Amino acid sequence: QVQLVESGGGLVQPGGSLRLSCAISGGTFSGYSTGWFRQAPGKEREFVAAGRWGTNTLYYTDSVKGRFTVSRDNARNTVYLQMNNLKPDDTAVYFCAIGRPITSTIRTMGGYRTWGQGTQVTVAS
Repeated sequence: QVQLVESGGGLVQPGGSLRLSCAISGGTFSGYSTGWFRQAPGKEREFVAAGRWGTNTLYYTDSVKGRFTVSRDNARNTVYLQMNNLKPDDTAVYFCAIGRPITSTIRTMGGYRTWGQGTQVTVAS
């Protein structure tokens, strides 16, 4: 059974950086797209970024463009979310997910079938 485990969250000051990792066990990322979503307290889970690895196409929500970068390490069966210039509004639990979404669903939760447990990111001074 495929499982995802996120790590790398923590407390960081505004302007700081974190790198989240999402490791897959029981399978590989081959043939899948991977997504990152986040959920802040009292808010719905929202799309952050995704990688369609078959075509190496990356997707980002507007608020993180230029600050966040998605990447993949095939040898480690791990995908990453590098987050730079973090802002207090980035505070949330971050989730990774895999699936085979089509273009119209790659930014939606419904495009993914397996989710990690989430990792907390807190941006505060």
